[in-house]
Amino acid sequence: MKTKTTKNKISFVLIALYYFFVLTGCRGKADKQISVENTAPKPSVKEFEQVSITGAGATFPYPVYSKWAFKFNQLTGLSLNYQSIGSGGGIAQIKAKTVDFGASDAPLTKEELDANGLVQFPMVIGGVVPVINIEGIKDKELKLTPDALAGIFLGKIKKWNDPILRELNPALKLPDKDINVVHRADGSGTTWLFTNYLSKVSSEWNQKVGCEKAVSWTVGVGGKGNEGVTAYVQKLEGSIGYVEFAYALQNNMTTVMLRNRSDEFVSPSIESFQSAASNADWKNTPGFAVVLTDQPGKGSWPITGASFILIHKNQTDRVKADAMLKFFDWCYRHGEELARELHYVPIPQDVVSLIENSWRSDIISGGEKVWK
Repeated sequence: MKTKTTKNKISFVLIALYYFFVLTGCRGKADKQISVENTAPKPSVKEFEQVSITGAGATFPYPVYSKWAFKFNQLTGLSLNYQSIGSGGGIAQIKAKTVDFGASDAPLTKEELDANGLVQFPMVIGGVVPVINIEGIKDKELKLTPDALAGIFLGKIKKWNDPILRELNPALKLPDKDINVVHRADGSGTTWLFTNYLSKVSSEWNQKVGCEKAVSWTVGVGGKGNEGVTAYVQKLEGSIGYVEFAYALQNNMTTVMLRNRSDEFVSPSIESFQSAASNADWKNTPGFAVVLTDQPGKGSWPITGASFILIHKNQTDRVKADAMLKFFDWCYRHGEELARELHYVPIPQDVVSLIENSWRSDIISGGEKVWK
């Protein structure tokens, strides 16, 4: 049975300060990466002190959106309230025009965008990771193949000492315990990425469950948001779930290694997410709707994905529209290091140029271009 989107609302304004210090304290030195120097001017101090914008949607990018919003508020005074309610809810709210922008990890098709007068663009790249709670098993010790992962979430592999899992992990002492599956209970872009991957690698999964933001699960218990899945996995002995990588790190969760299309077992990291995104054809994909799951290439993490922003082409409030685009521009050009600290991959600067060119041509207010 498909579940309803959670109504839990999380305000950047109230808790961004908390995330800024807590998440910063939980991270080590940021991964090294060559970045393109940019010369875009930074917004003026307190330029948007009287402006408030609202967004809603994906939980996947919430940690980095929170950190960006806090910093941009310090620089400009902009008040940004983001409701981390899941991609399904974000899509519904932007279509209903109850928020200024929506956020989704599941990209909309060109037909959906055109029908609703929307512009879509990627904001950040990250990874969805299976997380486990098995006594005696450490981080990145358990190895899973695509078939094994699908078998667990289909309910076919029921015990941790199943012969399939023992053959993959001969050096581990896997317990004779039931596998407790945890999945999302809300309409979720994280679920869309996870099921999109499983649909690509398992014909049985594709036939029985498929790929959606909310699916009819054959087994397991549902948690609301990445936070709810995290709580269940931490509480249930012998459990397995899936969350965005930043949540796994923040909560010291045990991740696994997955076998990718190059037949190698890889661990989740900013490098493996970047490898998966390295061949993405952003330029020739309508709406920038690139799907990064099950990508070829050495070192690629199989469940990588971009998180997208959705805004209306025709903006009714010019000041608010200007503030919103300047916030996104600042994130692209001055928020890269903050993203890396949370193990997200920033959008490459050549792709940023493509995105901002689309703003110039597609987004208007009062008959005039907003981004010039």
